[in-house]
Amino acid sequence: MLATFMEVLDTSVANVSLPHIAGNLSASVDESTWVLTSYLVSNAVVLPLTGWFSTIFGRKRFYIGCVVLFTVSSFLCGLAPTLPLLVVFRVIQGLGGGGLQPISQAILVDTFPREKQGMAMAMYGMGVVVAPTIGPTLGGWITDSYSWRWIFFLNVPIGILSVVLTSLLIADPPYMVRKGFKEGVRIDFLGLGLLAVGLGFLQVVLDKGERDDWFGSTYIVWFTVIAVVALVGLIVWELVTKHPVIDLRLLKDRNFSVSTLMIFVLGIIFYGTTVLLPLLMQTLMGYTATESGVVLFPGGLAVLLLMPVVGWMLNRLESRWLVAFGFIIAAAGMTLLAHMSLDVGRSTPVYDWIVSRSGMAFLWVPMNVMAFYFVPRDKTNNATGLINLARNMGGSIGISLVTTMLDRRAQFHQSRLVAHFQAGNPIYQSALHHVVRRLTMHGLNAVQATVQGQQMLYQSLQKQAMMLSFVDNFRLMSILCLSVVPLIFLMKKTNPRKAAPVSTH
Repeated sequence: MLATFMEVLDTSVANVSLPHIAGNLSASVDESTWVLTSYLVSNAVVLPLTGWFSTIFGRKRFYIGCVVLFTVSSFLCGLAPTLPLLVVFRVIQGLGGGGLQPISQAILVDTFPREKQGMAMAMYGMGVVVAPTIGPTLGGWITDSYSWRWIFFLNVPIGILSVVLTSLLIADPPYMVRKGFKEGVRIDFLGLGLLAVGLGFLQVVLDKGERDDWFGSTYIVWFTVIAVVALVGLIVWELVTKHPVIDLRLLKDRNFSVSTLMIFVLGIIFYGTTVLLPLLMQTLMGYTATESGVVLFPGGLAVLLLMPVVGWMLNRLESRWLVAFGFIIAAAGMTLLAHMSLDVGRSTPVYDWIVSRSGMAFLWVPMNVMAFYFVPRDKTNNATGLINLARNMGGSIGISLVTTMLDRRAQFHQSRLVAHFQAGNPIYQSALHHVVRRLTMHGLNAVQATVQGQQMLYQSLQKQAMMLSFVDNFRLMSILCLSVVPLIFLMKKTNPRKAAPVSTH
């Protein structure tokens, strides 16, 4: 869990430090966003390749190599004197980080017997779920108190500890035989190329699309076309070639394919809402970055406390019903968040967030248990790469979706609300008269008070329009939660107390 926590934390901890990075390295804030994009692109490309690399280098050797690469590149990021060098080091960091989550998961699946996998995944899941929650708060505190460079130096001791413990405690299972080129392993150059181009260009589109007005930008249109062509070509090629770099045939297993789809949707919901609530509190409710982090913290704490309980329940209840319960609770939490207004007290978002995050605790672990139940052990590395890619791409799409929706729905609500700002509207006239009277009591003349009063009411309208946009986003997340619940009935029954039947594919 150490390496996974370090890698997941790093995807969110740098977000709040971008203005400081830009100022320190003499770059614009827009240019500094490549610090995030470059990492996500290289990370996405490596994720589905982890099974292939494990076969060539050996899983333990590849895993330690990823941790070392991630740790060294983190140190170099902290030393980077210019933005271009920082972006280069972030690309290298993403290459190392891409292998950490899938291989960690594969090691857990192979190490623990079926009846203990639930609790093992629960302990692992604590790192995956909690890291994005505390990342922005930790990053803001480190940047404000010390320097943005320490958000990267922080990884060095964790990485060293992870390498030492992995070297001492982890071993490859007997069935996993390292294969080189002499043993028949072939490099799927075309698959590698299509994968790198498709996922790389898609990640840039998702990260830069909203900022550049999506398909109003020529380069976004071309990047989208290239990404679609490359990914479609990749799927076709990987299904017909004898030595695929990604084993898409794993999706023939119904449990694995449905779980992958559900984890993709969960990525949208989890990362999308992690962006929404802090943004709401800081832009409309006057919270500081630290205060918004304090609001999020109890939700992360609830996940920490519930994860072991979920691991215990997995040995007694079927995973499907835990997943259904988790999505329903998460939907309830999103519905509560959708009923917030600008006048709510400080405790309301805390309680609503706890409810929504409590649902998440019942999702990550049971879905992973269901996904790997019928997957052959020698395919575990490939399966973990695919399922982690689905989660990460879901997260990227979720962040792009909510940021786009916020702007578009705010414009929609503003155009509707502004229709009430008419001289003939008695409610508007009453509100304006009230504001003007208060301003004239503070020494303004009638003309100045009227102009300033109109400006104040329009600013209030803009805030209300943006609040309604946040409400729409939380409602959408609630609908997404409920929409995937029927998928559990497509899955085969799993019993963690029994061994899985021998796979025939």
